[in-house]
Amino acid sequence: MPDRARIRALIVDDEPLARERLAALLEAEPDIECVGECGDGRSAVATIVEKSPDLVFLDVQMPEMDGFAVLEELPVDRMPVIVFVTAFDRYALRAFDAHALDYLLKPFDRDRFIDTLERVRASITGRASGETDQRLAALLENLAPRSGYLQRFVIRQTNRIFFVKIDEVDWIEAAGNYLQIHAGKETHLVRETMHGIEGRLDPAKFVRIHRSTIVAVERIKELRPWFHGEYVVILKDGAQLTLSRGFKDGLQRIIGESLK
Repeated sequence: MPDRARIRALIVDDEPLARERLAALLEAEPDIECVGECGDGRSAVATIVEKSPDLVFLDVQMPEMDGFAVLEELPVDRMPVIVFVTAFDRYALRAFDAHALDYLLKPFDRDRFIDTLERVRASITGRASGETDQRLAALLENLAPRSGYLQRFVIRQTNRIFFVKIDEVDWIEAAGNYLQIHAGKETHLVRETMHGIEGRLDPAKFVRIHRSTIVAVERIKELRPWFHGEYVVILKDGAQLTLSRGFKDGLQRIIGESLK
């Protein structure tokens, strides 16, 4: 626990009674300070960024912006320890168990709450090693995306983890057994193959234009004919990529025109 200071906790739940119960349980814990309550996901993101709590009790099921969407919005340097509060059945909670992230299944009793706090204290103590962040990243990475397609890339670096939303990606480039993810001015490396990633991307948003290149359709600005039936694909940021003859069909399908 950082310098034996009190753990600063935030409660996020759209049910007022649920928030009140958690707040009452926390009052009995001298080493935990409740720094706020939020009734929706959007205010939760703003409060976490503003107050940087050590711990968040996060309701999974909330209207408009659920608990997982909250996590997707958080910057890496504001990621607290997460305890999910949920009414999911136990079968759905296997994903949490597999990555050793704790949860409170509604309705829960005080004994279960105390057990959770013991895990929280151990997790906060272990954050220096990055183990908690890695478990959280693994959970997000393995949750089934609501759309059926990949929603984010989980980028692991030494003592750091980045969450790159799929809509932030401009293009993807093969690099041996890795992929280079180009997102704005940043480039991230992930261990994956072109064949593996292609099937996980929404074909309405991404198209493979070369054996080593996948591009976000919305980032394409211009196509220029080149040699032997190939094209130069110019992106909005000025990047120039090659559309090879063998991958014309995918782009033709999206733009609705034949490329000679």
